[in-house]
Amino acid sequence: MSVAQATLVAMKPLVVVSGPRDAGPGERDLMMERATLALEQLGVDSPTRIDVPPKGTSSDDNSDATMRGPVQEIVPALQSGSLFGGADGVLVVDADALLKAEAEVISELLEVSADPIAVFVAAGSIPAPLGSLLRKRGESISVKRINERSAGEWLGRAARERGLRIDREASTILLNRFGTNVAALGQALDQLMVEGPDVDVERVRSRFKNRPDEPMWHYVDAVVAGQQGDALRRLADFLQHGHPLQLLAFLQSDVRRRSIAAAAPDYDTFLDWDGGRAGWAMEKVWKQRSRIKGSDLKLALGALARADLQLKTAPEATHRVTMERLTVAMCRWYGGARRR
Repeated sequence: MSVAQATLVAMKPLVVVSGPRDAGPGERDLMMERATLALEQLGVDSPTRIDVPPKGTSSDDNSDATMRGPVQEIVPALQSGSLFGGADGVLVVDADALLKAEAEVISELLEVSADPIAVFVAAGSIPAPLGSLLRKRGESISVKRINERSAGEWLGRAARERGLRIDREASTILLNRFGTNVAALGQALDQLMVEGPDVDVERVRSRFKNRPDEPMWHYVDAVVAGQQGDALRRLADFLQHGHPLQLLAFLQSDVRRRSIAAAAPDYDTFLDWDGGRAGWAMEKVWKQRSRIKGSDLKLALGALARADLQLKTAPEATHRVTMERLTVAMCRWYGGARRR
């Protein structure tokens, strides 16, 4: 059992995973990892995810509505039980950005709902009265700021979990290159696994001559597989090196290509209509052409257009949340992981 898993024994159904106010990608990745483990401990496989928009960045902030659009989904999620006898749960990301009126409604729902399961991820204080309720009734998991020592401990533990044996000098180089960004360290370990379990300094130096960008097709592979956790992790790593508009353009091209593949009668026609060259990438899309419904491709295209507008008009502080929400939706449409 890992250290993280050990902290989740006898978990209460209401959980707060808190981190430093200016949490970086490493701390944020650990917060989401703790939240996922908490939900697993509580028997929830596919929670309803609520991404709270930053304060002052939504046109809904000054409307007459009690709750902003993205937050309103929590109402039916807390009021309805599972259709299949399993445990339903809610994951609220960036709960510190809830407005006071939203915190009041959610607090009331938790008071009247029968055995609610909810995990709140927050890099800061959760507004009252919800914050007070969670302190009284909930479980608290704290993610501290990652320093060099804790990053080294994380690296050793993560390497063992992957079956890797890394010598001390190789570990030092990895920590010097990626620092305390455990999300990037995890991606580096995933890449090292391909070449075998024994990792020495020469292998690390040859593999990471420069800090590598996470290939966008790895991200799309995770989305196609419907693996939300993996896709979000790869998104976080990519955003350390690339701009979200780069990834958005890649996704738009992918949706276009999959739409052509769905309409083409055969592979040669697909190549001709797409104007691309034959190769493994084209073959992969062609083999997957029946996995995604045309209606889902249409939904994905509309979501990409809205995300493009948001990225080009909204403050940069909202870009990561926009891409995370898009990623979760794309995993549903591409991977068939629909909310029931």
